[in-house]
Amino acid sequence: MQESQILSGFQPLADVPPPPPRTALVFDACQAGVILRAVLFVEVAVAVAALFGAQNAWDWLARLALWTGGALPAVLVWLLAACSLKRPLARLPQLAQNLAGVVLGALAGLYGCGMLALIGLLDPVPWLASAAAGAWLSALVVAGLVLRARARTPAATTARLGELQARIRPHFLFNTLNSAIALVRAEPAKAEALLEDLSDLFRHALVDQGEAVTLAQETTLAERYLSIEQVRFGDRLRIHWALDPRAAGAQLPPLLLQPLVENAVKHGVEPSATGADVHISTECRGSTVVIKISNTVPGGQGVPGHGLALNNVRDRLGLLHDVQSQFRVTFKDGVYLVRIEIPL
Repeated sequence: MQESQILSGFQPLADVPPPPPRTALVFDACQAGVILRAVLFVEVAVAVAALFGAQNAWDWLARLALWTGGALPAVLVWLLAACSLKRPLARLPQLAQNLAGVVLGALAGLYGCGMLALIGLLDPVPWLASAAAGAWLSALVVAGLVLRARARTPAATTARLGELQARIRPHFLFNTLNSAIALVRAEPAKAEALLEDLSDLFRHALVDQGEAVTLAQETTLAERYLSIEQVRFGDRLRIHWALDPRAAGAQLPPLLLQPLVENAVKHGVEPSATGADVHISTECRGSTVVIKISNTVPGGQGVPGHGLALNNVRDRLGLLHDVQSQFRVTFKDGVYLVRIEIPL
């Protein structure tokens, strides 16, 4: 008798190498949200500094225009350098990363000062003050980026543990095993497929996948989960897929879609004797990917939950895509809809 695919999919723990330690990208300044916040922060600092010594509003505006002409190119050069060097810098110790950011800021300050000096707008040229200002402002920006990078790890860890706990909670595991036992004699092939899906879910939860996976990987995991629930609920669970192949490469935090699909089953199908319709769709609209997960609620909206899964999804999307992502939840005409927008 040939070895089952389920058993052959497992390996002894001693043969599985430990995952490499994950290094947070502190200087991940390539995102639109980070760029906008950095430029706004520096512009506010310049505006406040221009108040010192200004005789009137017009004098302040003149100073602001002059200093912005040097500060804006400087901050853009710093962001470009930080974005280009984010992975080499990530290999350095934390203190060395912070020091490199400050040195880049001083150089960017000298660059901005040199731009103004080149066109004859500064006399005398404040080289030392410009370098010091650039270093000080970059130190504050680096501090913000460090806090942002540190926020990624707890959110991802909480999500991974939460989803693992959700999958191994007794009623889900026992219901799945009971369904497999009921099928062993009558439909052994279906029972084996059911156990393979359950095995894949556990493997997916236990493997370290990094900060992002593709939308195609997430929809595959959701299909596995719904295949298990389809055996359990039968005709009560009516699944409708509409996947755009152009959107398959979009990046998502791992284990993002599965809790949303699980919520649709839990609140739409499980409490209803007639079941519910679950729709999952993806669509590519230019440089944006729209993901929709909806379920009918035949019995009306029941007791609201704690919203932990939804809040976790919203926070993790914000950490990965910042202002380029949107997350909306609506309940209208007996349909509960989750809508996600992410960049392609």
